[in-house]
Amino acid sequence: MMLSSHPFRSALLACAAVTFALSWASAAEPIRIVFQNGRSVPISDVVLQGDKLTVTIASESFNPGQVLPISSIDHVFGDKPAELNPGIGLLLMGKPSDALKLLEPIVAAQRITAKIPGNFWMDAARAALVAYAVNGNAAKCTEIGKEISDATPAQGIDPFVSLGKALLLPSSTSAEDREVALRDLTRDDLPADVCAYASFYRGNLLADLKRDPDQVKALQQTTDTLEAYLMVPCAYPAGGMILNSVAELKAAEFLVTLSRREEAIALLESSARASAGTSVAVEAAKRLQSLK
Repeated sequence: MMLSSHPFRSALLACAAVTFALSWASAAEPIRIVFQNGRSVPISDVVLQGDKLTVTIASESFNPGQVLPISSIDHVFGDKPAELNPGIGLLLMGKPSDALKLLEPIVAAQRITAKIPGNFWMDAARAALVAYAVNGNAAKCTEIGKEISDATPAQGIDPFVSLGKALLLPSSTSAEDREVALRDLTRDDLPADVCAYASFYRGNLLADLKRDPDQVKALQQTTDTLEAYLMVPCAYPAGGMILNSVAELKAAEFLVTLSRREEAIALLESSARASAGTSVAVEAAKRLQSLK
């Protein structure tokens, strides 16, 4: 979807500028699996064996060796892993290898919860898939894509698999074809997080293109890039607050080149607030300082 009307661009900017932020404290509540009868067990105290959980450590509710059917589980309870947001932040700031150092342990530790409502495994696994794709690691991308699809069997192949394929397109593929592949993943029938990641990386692709020597065409390139980034927090805000924050940070950079300083400051302030505790907030604060 291409956006060209000035009123819509203004609406996107207004939307991004008023995005409210949340902050996250370090994880304090261990992740627990909660059963339909209200009892719960830490994920560290059980192992997955087929369609059952086996208790490995005695607790107030369960005994070692006790077998618990997956069908009796209601949801996952606990605080988001403290490394998840920083890991996503590193990925989107162009450091996928560093991101994987934080994301892979979450994927491993939380894998047992992959099919349980309320799990944190899915966000970490999908971010890891993107990181593998950006790194050009097709094998790992395919491997985790299958795990994600297996965890959501009702929808068949998970849309993130298609995102991974688009990001894995080689540099020998024309920029136009790569841009189209990402743009095709910003459809209304796809999940918000897929659309958000696709629009963000489409913005990155457009940002890296050589500026056209024609001033009018160069301005259009800048406008298209800005809109791709702003689509993330405005059209697909449910994609995730860290993703929204980095997109706002990137959009602010282009607003500065258009001499729209106040709008850039508004986006940077929103980005810094919403990404507290990550490298994104540090970078947003630096850029704010340079503009004030």
